[in-house]
Amino acid sequence: MTQKMPFDVTRARRAGARLAAVQALYEMEQTEKSARATIRDFIEDRLGIGPDGLPVEEADPDLFKSIVNAVVEHQAKIDTAILARLAEGWKLTRLDATMRALLRAGAAEFIAHPELSDAVILDEYVSLAHDFFDEGDAKFANAVLQNMGRDLRS
Repeated sequence: MTQKMPFDVTRARRAGARLAAVQALYEMEQTEKSARATIRDFIEDRLGIGPDGLPVEEADPDLFKSIVNAVVEHQAKIDTAILARLAEGWKLTRLDATMRALLRAGAAEFIAHPELSDAVILDEYVSLAHDFFDEGDAKFANAVLQNMGRDLRS
């Protein structure tokens, strides 16, 4: 019989997976390394390391892989969904690379994890946005993610 983890541990592991997915997507864009190689490197070396380089609660490797792979698999759909919510004339390249990674990861979860509520996904990624950005950028991420969630799940 397997022991079920307490909710707060499960939540921390999932939050760690989301953080790692954003970091991996950023790295993939900067280095042009494949998803497979990046996932392998993160699983072997970095899963569970926060933005400050300190260990965080062990990340959920299955969720991490699921997010990164969903971004790769659905990238055209995801980027179209992001562009639809940007101001007219804006290009994805105008967004900060970390913001692109965060929005892509959130969109991937809306697509790949229908069992999760929009509110859970939104809350997790807006929380991450607050870790990386100032209040204005976090509000921007919130608005784009909220609208993308509706677009992708309708």
